Amino acid sequence: MPLAFLFIAFTPGFAQKKFDFNNNCQKAYKEIIWLKLKSGQEILDNEKKTNPDNLIPYFLENYIDFFILFFNQDPAEYKIRKERGENRVQLMKSGPASSPLYLFTRSVIQFQWAAVHIKFAGNWDAAWEFRRSFINGKENLEKFPQFSPAIMLNSAMQVAAGTIPSGYKWLSNLLGIKGTIKQGMGGLEKFIEQNDSWAQLFRDEAIFYYLYLKFYIENKKEEVFTFISQQQLDIKNNHLFTYLAANLAVNDQQAAYAQRILEQRNMSADYLKTPVWDLEMGYAKIDHLEPDAAIYLERFINEFKGKFYVKDILQKLSWFYYLQGNAEKAKDYRNQILKKGSLDTEADKTAFKDAKTNRWPNVLLLKARLLNDGGYHKEALQILEGKSSSDFSLSEDKLELAYRLGRIYDDLGRKDEAIAAYLTTIKLGQQRKEYFAARAALQIGYIYEKRSDKPTAIAYFEKVIDMKDHDYKNSLDQKAKAGIARCKNE
Repeated sequence: MPLAFLFIAFTPGFAQKKFDFNNNCQKAYKEIIWLKLKSGQEILDNEKKTNPDNLIPYFLENYIDFFILFFNQDPAEYKIRKERGENRVQLMKSGPASSPLYLFTRSVIQFQWAAVHIKFAGNWDAAWEFRRSFINGKENLEKFPQFSPAIMLNSAMQVAAGTIPSGYKWLSNLLGIKGTIKQGMGGLEKFIEQNDSWAQLFRDEAIFYYLYLKFYIENKKEEVFTFISQQQLDIKNNHLFTYLAANLAVNDQQAAYAQRILEQRNMSADYLKTPVWDLEMGYAKIDHLEPDAAIYLERFINEFKGKFYVKDILQKLSWFYYLQGNAEKAKDYRNQILKKGSLDTEADKTAFKDAKTNRWPNVLLLKARLLNDGGYHKEALQILEGKSSSDFSLSEDKLELAYRLGRIYDDLGRKDEAIAAYLTTIKLGQQRKEYFAARAALQIGYIYEKRSDKPTAIAYFEKVIDMKDHDYKNSLDQKAKAGIARCKNE
């Protein structure tokens, strides 16, 4: 199927709007996807002058708004740009309904604004935008089943809809949104493997969805990094892939790899300027207890205009100075947790709750936690080696010791020792507010899933969901629900 859709209907003195994804628009799209937004906008401006009836430049401008708002979360920018989404949706309706781009462009715009609204605490707006996108995407796929980008978008939404945590299930039922992980991931794989011109054009975007969902929903983390390596993704010049690889590396206990990715990225001023690079570098460095970690985290806090993860970063800074022995700065950052940021993420909620207790973590447990989070498992184990619950006076520290040992043994491949420590964690913590017991049950589920003992895995995933009123409840339930779906091959 050719990329240029020239649907022109002539009426007296009037040329109908059209969807013409021509070479100029394709170049602009690639620049934008690589986060070279300025050059992408310049191409679109020229296209609008030479081809004024073409709707694709306006569609692609939504990508620019999306990336700016998603990464930088500046409320002033949001105020300026937030009306543009609906205006573009209405503009897309002026194109020919006979084109597969008629519904596709609207669905993408709505999907992107659903993600943006979440960043600005507009959860209801996000839910309704997602519903509109879901309906338009589904209808488009039914009308144009051979139009491969419709498969890409619909598949990503299928996975997202299939993993809505129980805490939000009432909302998905109200909105009439249903999906399955298996069907969605299968659709994304099918799209990436296709060779038609549309699949080639949207491949980078599809890979971004695919790898994030494979990492967080399918829990196939090794496959994600194998894909990045084998497919030779350009994580140096394509900044969307740079962010993808660095962010997932930080969240996969690969702090050293994340640092290399960030240090080797193309530093040209042509790319979107965003403090997110300092965020990821700060996380990677503090997870190795490096003395310059605070430089990056403080620079992020000073430049970032949004509210997501602000409390979490402030907590990391308070820990940094606490471990440095600088009680004054540690206390100052802890006080800021109570005043700045939002409670929109579970990490921020936990940081806020911890700050209100006015209790500082045990130094040994905190160091072991950070090192383990960074992938420095042997160093983390050395800190806790020879320690037992009798070395800790507080019940919450005894609980955390069991959990930390479980995670470290797990990450070192000592699975039976990990299970024993996790079971102790569940016994000590299943009636407490900390997330340790629920996460321990989740990890046991993962171990048995990899051992192909699906019934035992499901039993532990269900145990996660059964535990009530603890930190990270929704995200852990979502992971457990995805695990059950995988084990049932749903």
